[in-house]
Amino acid sequence: MPNTPRRWPRIDGIAFGGDYNPEQWPESTWREDAALMQQAGVSMVSLGIFSWARIEPTEGSYDFGWLDTVMDLLHEHGISVDLATATASPPPWFSRHYPDSLPMTRDGVRLWHGSRQAYCPSSPDYRAASMRLAGALARRYRDHPALVMWHVNNEYGCHVAQCYCDASATAFRLWLQARYGDIERLNSAWGTAFWSQHYADWDEIIPPRTTPAHPNPSQQLDWMRFSSDELLACFVAERDVLHAITPDIPVTTNFMGAFKPVDYFSWAAELDVVSNDHYLIGEDPAGHQHLSMTADLIRSTSGGAPWVLMEHSTSAVNWQPRNLAKQPGQLRRNSLQHVARGADAVCFFQWRASRAGAEKFHSAMLPHAGTDTKVWREVVGLGADLSALAEIVGSAVEAAAAIVFDWPAWWGVELDSHPSVDVEYLPLIRDAYAALWNRGVTVDFVRPDQDLSAYRLVVVPSLYLVSDAAAANITEYVRGGGHLVCGFFSGIVDTDDSIRLGGYPGAFREVLGIRIEEFFPLKQGEVVSLDDGSTGSVWSEMLHPEGADVETRFADGPLPGWPARTRNDFGSGVAHYLSTRLDPAALATVLDEACTMSGVASPIITRAGVETVRRRDKRSNTSYLFVINHAERDVEIEIDGDDILNGKAAGGRLVVAAGDVAVIRETPTSSRGE
Repeated sequence: MPNTPRRWPRIDGIAFGGDYNPEQWPESTWREDAALMQQAGVSMVSLGIFSWARIEPTEGSYDFGWLDTVMDLLHEHGISVDLATATASPPPWFSRHYPDSLPMTRDGVRLWHGSRQAYCPSSPDYRAASMRLAGALARRYRDHPALVMWHVNNEYGCHVAQCYCDASATAFRLWLQARYGDIERLNSAWGTAFWSQHYADWDEIIPPRTTPAHPNPSQQLDWMRFSSDELLACFVAERDVLHAITPDIPVTTNFMGAFKPVDYFSWAAELDVVSNDHYLIGEDPAGHQHLSMTADLIRSTSGGAPWVLMEHSTSAVNWQPRNLAKQPGQLRRNSLQHVARGADAVCFFQWRASRAGAEKFHSAMLPHAGTDTKVWREVVGLGADLSALAEIVGSAVEAAAAIVFDWPAWWGVELDSHPSVDVEYLPLIRDAYAALWNRGVTVDFVRPDQDLSAYRLVVVPSLYLVSDAAAANITEYVRGGGHLVCGFFSGIVDTDDSIRLGGYPGAFREVLGIRIEEFFPLKQGEVVSLDDGSTGSVWSEMLHPEGADVETRFADGPLPGWPARTRNDFGSGVAHYLSTRLDPAALATVLDEACTMSGVASPIITRAGVETVRRRDKRSNTSYLFVINHAERDVEIEIDGDDILNGKAAGGRLVVAAGDVAVIRETPTSSRGE
């Protein structure tokens, strides 16, 4: 995890609020907004995220009058401001004056203004204009008492993660020169002896635009690294302007959870405060698990430090095929799940539902129907809940297990020309997470090269690409007594996407005690049986044990009789290997056994559908157990302490109603601390 000190905005308790877009409304509504925010318990709003055209209506001409009024009004009502630099959406005048700043697809098609994010991250004109605007805002509001945090841009890469224009090509070449130094080192890393791709001059290199056949996979991998870094450079440029003018005000930008194009582990070290946006997929029956997974991932990028839930929805969104409204109580459960997993701020998109535009059917804290609504009553109730939970601010989430998560490995495993298109990164991560979530085990997500010694169990669902240092780190973790569960198609290539020769799984042969002779990917939809009655899909391998014990074998499919699961005692630890995508029940059994062996337990024994997470204040050693009942029936738990949401003592036994949440300040005897 990043070892970067974090700076929290000057807000007491759990920050509560959302995006506020007063420029969409007449000034007559602003005072009503501020009064209703007070009624709901709002303590912070994000302001001006899409206001560039209003702040700078023509180039170099600024209109701050309306923003002054809003800032003053919010401060008057005791509401702090996370002020945006407004650079997420250049206005039409900018695109017209600087047409080369518009992004380009891999097919050479220009994307025009008329929505948002119509800019190339490598455009020098965009970079200069965004820094000027950030500087103007910082100078204007550096002493304003409402200002507590800066919000740079918005959801970097959401719509334009990669631009293939000539400006991007120039920036890519400079990035490659910095990475490799010598062009022959690049030729070696990219394997350009294949298909006569050898480069004699840097200027011959272009982005991986549309070509007659598959582009060079190593080039594609570096392009994804470059594109993530180039977006980060945009953020850093604005952040540095803000730091220079307002050094005491923390700076953030909003992540988007497990968002493939941007390596948030590398980004997090550059943020003063980590923030995230999360939206449920309405038709996903396991959406609440995915929410928890995303929250754990974001907490992990923050190094365990408190983080900001910058956006989620009070009810339906506008961008899914079918935008389902949230059921009564779901707004509360969703919000408190994030708090349970380390968020010390809960915010929504947005405050007042838009009357016009692409997001007019997106829910908000204040709906179109006004205050006599389910959503409004739940928003006010949530404000009261968060006020009651103020004492947990700064406490840390406890986790004894970890899942390895690595953006370059994600990029690499889903490149083209692989044994099977069915090997997808995120579904494998979600498989492992769901099995542990169902057992009540809270996890951290970790980079493969970070210190793993704090964890009793480490799960590697997929790690196709791995560095020598990371492979050694995982190996030494097991040698030192750790418990590892590793999934198929891992350890295959180095960081240049070159095969590790000598037999798969190259980087992990020693620690796993196996050698894989050949991959046997399964047909689309094919399911194979194992000799213990479980099933597998997607993948199988011709696996030779080299010290490992065989735990189960394939009973049918292309490799009947060949090992499907192995266990290797290595040093003082144990390494398990799975050579297929196990069905959920089988994977749950494997991880249950690994948890038992390694001593990983849930915070408290409960039933299916009930989420339990413990946060602990290390200063006072006070622990808080969150119990979130997603099930359709009440649950009774054994616990000593006080339910600080309703002010009642648990008294050794507590009933949490279906769909309800309890937060218990535990007495010392009931705090297990696994």
